[in-house]
Amino acid sequence: MKKKDKKKGTFDSFASHVSKAAGSTTAFISAFAIVVVWAICGPIFNYSETWQLVINTGTTIITFLMVFLIQKAQNKDSLAIQLKLNELVASNEYSSNTLVDIESMTEQEMIIVQKYYQRLSELSKKDESIKTSHSIAEADDQHDRKDKNRTKLRTQKITKK
Repeated sequence: MKKKDKKKGTFDSFASHVSKAAGSTTAFISAFAIVVVWAICGPIFNYSETWQLVINTGTTIITFLMVFLIQKAQNKDSLAIQLKLNELVASNEYSSNTLVDIESMTEQEMIIVQKYYQRLSELSKKDESIKTSHSIAEADDQHDRKDKNRTKLRTQKITKK
């Protein structure tokens, strides 16, 4: 691994860990305790400007830094989810491959795709219930169909070589 890649990975890891830690119960309790201690110190410091400045400066710095760390972690998570969804779309023989790059479509193009799925939703509401629209036998049939397609694709790849 290159030195630059290692640094990038270190920052990604750091951002993910800090983001997870910041959302923990321990972090909330710690922040709450700091605010309580600060409030208790108010009468000791006669509610001075310095007393107010301490909490204002501390929270501003922490908030400023956390915005960037959380955004970095969110960007990575969002990309991972997008790639997983792209894999699902690309691997399903009945899915439209145009959905793989849907984020680059215009809003008007997305509205057209949305109308398609709204129509599918309306058609599915005509089913009596979820129990009648899906069954274990249906899942087995779908698995068998996909397995046959994978075997067929492997055979095609081998014969092309």
